[in-house]
Amino acid sequence: MFNTPGCGLSRWAPSRLIIGLSLPLIAGCSDAHLSFLDPQGPIAAAQRQHFWWVIAITLTVVLPVLVLTPLILWRYRYGSRARYRPQWEFSLRADLAIWGIPLVVVAVLATLTWRSTIALDPYRPLASDQPPLEVEVVGFDWKWLFLYPEQGIATIDELVIPAGRPVSLRLTSASVMQGFFVPALGSQIDVMNHMVTRLHLEADAPGVFPGRNMQYSGTGFYRQRFVTRALSADAFADFTHQVRAQGRAFTPEVFSQLMAKNTHAALARALDDSDSVASTSHAGQTDDAGNPADDSTPLRFKHFPSGLFGDIVAHRAPDWGQDTASLSTTRPLSSHFPLPANSSLSIHPALAAAAPTGVTP
Repeated sequence: MFNTPGCGLSRWAPSRLIIGLSLPLIAGCSDAHLSFLDPQGPIAAAQRQHFWWVIAITLTVVLPVLVLTPLILWRYRYGSRARYRPQWEFSLRADLAIWGIPLVVVAVLATLTWRSTIALDPYRPLASDQPPLEVEVVGFDWKWLFLYPEQGIATIDELVIPAGRPVSLRLTSASVMQGFFVPALGSQIDVMNHMVTRLHLEADAPGVFPGRNMQYSGTGFYRQRFVTRALSADAFADFTHQVRAQGRAFTPEVFSQLMAKNTHAALARALDDSDSVASTSHAGQTDDAGNPADDSTPLRFKHFPSGLFGDIVAHRAPDWGQDTASLSTTRPLSSHFPLPANSSLSIHPALAAAAPTGVTP
């Protein structure tokens, strides 16, 4: 899904091994910002600092072992003139070093980890003079849906955020447990069915940051990737207006295709086949047959049912008659909730009873 220039790998196995071991040193060679070692936000920067502190503290134990082991082997090799003391039993200095240094290291690491865990709590809002952008995230089978309640738009496998402004994410899963992770911005968070987790992120500057599902969740889980695009404030406003004007309609058919077990490209192909006129938001990104060229084809929607995120969490039928300006979480179940037969979402018995005839929840 993501072509990363600047880090081409050879097919020769030893070369791949050497490059793989050198990844921490070349983490910044890609324009796509693949790692927290090349941080693009305050959370990833704090994680990198924590990482190097842990490495430095651990080296106080590791370095003496690496240095003294060959020296001891050389000094006490066969035929050397080192003193032979078979009756030697105890050394206070040696015991203090052997037990004291690791004890101090463990205590320092425990304190550092405890303080970093509190400081990097994903539920903790980021300090800023700007209000956070609210985004609701739903993990489907091999796809991510991003809802923007304030803007009234939605995207699939494309998280677009303003740079320099905190982003408050509410996440759930319409399928199995998944792991939401944008390495360059930091903080992986579990995404679970019938539950809501929180994550706060921020991008320092405009850029492109790959994200993916880090949870082994069955066949094809590695295809569940997305891209995060950080834009300037003006560019984000333009993006919002463009999607409102040119985006697709989020219909029951779109939701039914989302619930199916398919990839981003298969979803785009199915939506294009169902639409007589393709959206201009993804024009020019199709192959000769008119199908989406790859998994990077944007899928953007100019509206979605109000309270859709809460409906998915509660396994409740969306109200397709409501617009995005009116949020309601107490309305009765709708009788129009198209679900594909192979959907992995566990449906509440009351919702199953409300499903239209001929649809298997």
